[in-house]
Amino acid sequence: MRIGIPREIKTAERRVGLTPDYVAELKIHDHDVIVEHDAGVGAGFTNDEYIKAGASIVANAESVFNEAEMIVKVKELQPIEIALLQPHHIVFCYLHLAPDPDQTNGLLGSGSTAIAYESVVGTHGDLPLLTPMSQVAGRMAVYAAARCLESPSGGSGVLISGVPGVTPARVVVIGGGVVGSNSVEMAVGLGAEVTVLDRNHATLQQLDRRFGPAVRTLYSTNAAIVESVCAADIVIGAVLLRGAKAPHLVTEEMIKQMRSGSVVVDVSIDQGGCIETSRPTTHMDPTYILHDVIHYCVANMPGAVPRTSTRALNNATLPYILQIANKGLTESMRLDSGLMAGLSVYDGKITEPAVANAMNASYYSPEEVLSIV
Repeated sequence: MRIGIPREIKTAERRVGLTPDYVAELKIHDHDVIVEHDAGVGAGFTNDEYIKAGASIVANAESVFNEAEMIVKVKELQPIEIALLQPHHIVFCYLHLAPDPDQTNGLLGSGSTAIAYESVVGTHGDLPLLTPMSQVAGRMAVYAAARCLESPSGGSGVLISGVPGVTPARVVVIGGGVVGSNSVEMAVGLGAEVTVLDRNHATLQQLDRRFGPAVRTLYSTNAAIVESVCAADIVIGAVLLRGAKAPHLVTEEMIKQMRSGSVVVDVSIDQGGCIETSRPTTHMDPTYILHDVIHYCVANMPGAVPRTSTRALNNATLPYILQIANKGLTESMRLDSGLMAGLSVYDGKITEPAVANAMNASYYSPEEVLSIV
C-alpha cells in the first residue's frame, strides 16, 4: 500500500503522522511511504532521516494526496486537505466529527473512508489510540493551569503547591478517566488540594486506592459540581463520551461564581468542551478571560510537546496502520471489531452513531457498508 504523511497545518501543530523509525517498519513490509517535505521538522525529524528510512519526499500536500492510498495524520483535516481527498483514500487520524459539521460534510462529499483514532476500541474496552495523547494532555493541563494562576498571566496569584504556613491551590478535576487521572497525578505531585468527580463508582474506587487521602473523590452530581467548581482555584474539564459531543457540566452561572483570577482548562474542547463558556484556542493565543476567569482551551495541547507526543502516538497507531496496509480495509475490520468501531465515514455515509446523531443524519453500520457478515 502507498501511505502518505502530509505536514500538519493546524495552527501551532508540530506533530507528524509517522516517525522515520516507523516508516522503516512499513518498508520492511514492502509498503511505500510518501512524506511531504519538512513534515517531521517540527517534531525534530529531518527529511534526510525519512529518506534513509526509505520514504519518498515530495514537495507539497497535493503530491502526497495524489500518490497515496492511505493518509496518516495527527489532527483533523483542514478545508484545504479535504479538497484534496478522493474516493479511494483511507484517512486515519483524530477526527472529532461530532462537534464539527463542516469537516463531516466535507468527508461525506469526498466519498473517502475516514477512521477516527479517538473511536478505535481496544480488547479491554479502552481507547488505545486516544490514551497516549490523553496522558500527555492530562499532565500538561495542570502545569498550564499553574502558569495561568500567576499574576503576570492575569491569575489570582496563587502558587499551586502553597508553602509551609500557606494553603495550596484547590484543584477540581471533572472526569476520572485517562485525562483526569493524569491531571490528578500531576496536581497531587505538586502538592495541590485535589478533588475529582466522576459517575463511575469503579473509577472513584480506583482513584481512592491509588491516591488515598491525598485526593477527595466525589460522585458527580450537579450539586457536587456546583459546590466544587465555585470553591476552586483551578477546574480541569476531562469528560469524554466516545465519538460524541461532550456535555456541558460546568455552566456559565458556575463560572460567574468562581473567584476572580481562577482558571479553567477544558481538555474536552476537541469534542466541543464540557464547560459552557469554553471555545477553542490555540498555542499561539491559548487563553481568554470571561467573567474574570481565565479559560485555557487549546484544542491540540499535546502539539506543544511534539517529539514526546509523536513517539507516544506512533507506538499506539503503528500496529493498526500495518494491519490496514497488510490486509486491506475490509479484511482488517472483519478481523478486528475494535478497529471497525473507529470507522466514521465510508462512501458518503456516516458509520458512527454519535456523529449521525449530532448531524441529525442517517446512520449506517460498518458491517452494512463493508458487507461484512
